[in-house]
Amino acid sequence: MSYRKSLSNVAMNNLQGVGLFHIKILAAILGLAGCICGMSIALASEDLLEHGKYVFYAAGCISCHTRDQLMAGGRSLDTPFGTFFPPNVTPQREYGIGAWTEMDFVRALRDGVSPQGEDYYPAFPYPSYTRMTRQDMHALYAYLMALPTSSRENQPHNLRWPYSYRSMISHWKAGRFAPGEFSADPGKSPQWNRGAYIASALGHCSECHTPRDDLGAPRGDQYLAGVCVGPDGRQIPNITPDRETGIGGWTYEGLKTFLKKGRKPNGGYSESLITEVLGTSCMRLTDYDLESLAIYLQSSPPIHNDLGTLCAPFDDTFMYQ
Repeated sequence: MSYRKSLSNVAMNNLQGVGLFHIKILAAILGLAGCICGMSIALASEDLLEHGKYVFYAAGCISCHTRDQLMAGGRSLDTPFGTFFPPNVTPQREYGIGAWTEMDFVRALRDGVSPQGEDYYPAFPYPSYTRMTRQDMHALYAYLMALPTSSRENQPHNLRWPYSYRSMISHWKAGRFAPGEFSADPGKSPQWNRGAYIASALGHCSECHTPRDDLGAPRGDQYLAGVCVGPDGRQIPNITPDRETGIGGWTYEGLKTFLKKGRKPNGGYSESLITEVLGTSCMRLTDYDLESLAIYLQSSPPIHNDLGTLCAPFDDTFMYQ
């Protein structure tokens, strides 16, 4: 019996040793899996921020929200309706958007409504941003929340009557704003649709290049046809493919070069506000997205809108000579 008992003890010890060995291997595997999982989360986080950074530049956020500190507001935006002061959108909790939840952020972009339930003026281009995908909104929120904070206080808008009455915005929205994500045209190519998404949602080209009516609603029949008085009182060019008054004489390569380098087909370079837009947005797009945007713009309906004649002031000096 003692011999059997001895054998039994040996066998048990061996089993325990094998079990301990397996446990150690399992622990090592689980530890390695934990490391891999942690690396995956870190990589996912980095990928999300890179995605958000790309959306940030594609959406042209810097142009309106940066004066001397990134996204801290303080810059004036002069329009025919008065002067707007885009706010601080750094993750500072009191003066920025640091106290916003992601759903607050999504609601601002999708519906044009603040966390307090107030309607935003459409100088904030939510009529375009509403078309952004939920994925892009998520990434943009993550990136903005990772930016340096600023405690710059926001400045109230200085608008002409009756635009100074914020209560009017809900009435304006009722017939002029349709919230909702971009919907691809199944009859067009994936690259055309990508260009349409960049132009109409992220890049919000129409916000500056399309004439507006007296209440500030873009005129659909003049899509991208240029305006006499745009932001800061500047004339904004016709970018439809009309050969006489737009960019219809530009080749596809010429348009792509302009978007990428700011050089016009005639050898000159862009100036004024478009230089800033190109430098803080278009020039940071991938070649594929630049090609997509060029394809889309060249396919839009040509509209004859001679800003040189339409916007020129009446010269009556000859009457007094």
